[in-house]
Amino acid sequence: MSKDKYKVTNWSSYNKGLKQRGSITLWISSNLSEQWKWAGASKRGGQYAFSDVAIELCLTIGKVYGLALRQTEGFIGSFFDRCGWSLAVPCYTTLCRRGQRLGVNLKSKPRNIITNIVVDSTGLKVYGEGEWKVRKHGAGKRRTWMKLHIALDEDSQQIEAVSLTSNGIHDSTEVPKLLNQIKQPIGSFKGDGAYDKDNVRKELTKRGIAHVIPPQHNAVMSKTRLAHRRTRDEDIKMIAHTDRTRWKVQSGYHQRSKAETVMFRYKTIIGNSLSARKIENQETEIKIGCKILNTMLQLNKPISIKIT
Repeated sequence: MSKDKYKVTNWSSYNKGLKQRGSITLWISSNLSEQWKWAGASKRGGQYAFSDVAIELCLTIGKVYGLALRQTEGFIGSFFDRCGWSLAVPCYTTLCRRGQRLGVNLKSKPRNIITNIVVDSTGLKVYGEGEWKVRKHGAGKRRTWMKLHIALDEDSQQIEAVSLTSNGIHDSTEVPKLLNQIKQPIGSFKGDGAYDKDNVRKELTKRGIAHVIPPQHNAVMSKTRLAHRRTRDEDIKMIAHTDRTRWKVQSGYHQRSKAETVMFRYKTIIGNSLSARKIENQETEIKIGCKILNTMLQLNKPISIKIT
């Protein structure tokens, strides 16, 4: 059976958007000097010299262009010199320390309508051998991964919530944390079989969110008629009378593949590894990475049609 083929209909504008993603003017605004210095409350001991905007900008530039903290400091300094701006540049130590407590707003496109979210997770390497070495000689003892959890809007494909955990944490435990980050009403939740857990369905039912989660292949009907198990029982019954493929089509479960697309975009554009070593810096790093993807997506995205 041959695969379906699609054609991009807005290639001209999409091509311009792709080129604009690399423009330095996209990431540095002209009124930056007004927001550069710290204007918050003073504290005991040494005072902050740079605003959160300044720290976030430097970390964003470093992530976009694949620079380490020292190279980021040099890049920003040389850019300011070329522009004739007499602004001090945060040193790499300041970027590292301030990054631990930096609040990053994903700044997805504002939508005042009910959103349907899809959720998934993937692994990001902290340190260890590359894939070739592992395939050839096996993994070493110091091969470490962290798990990235993402919730995105089904329609806009904007990342709405994100969290980072160790690789031993189950996907289902992060659902409340992801839901709490989303301010607008949520209509439905789509996730793979890893989210077919009683605690997930109970949390979604409590919040009035429809859950589109495939029951496990050996799932059986519940003996109790609790509210959070009714949807699962109905899905089990439908799959038994038809098949799992038809259930996926009728329930709209296939939209969950958009989460896998976002994971692919993250690893292709941002990278499949974390440069920070502390969990606080790593959390800031993945939030900045997701904000970069949202910003790039807002520029332009392809509109494709199926070729018959």
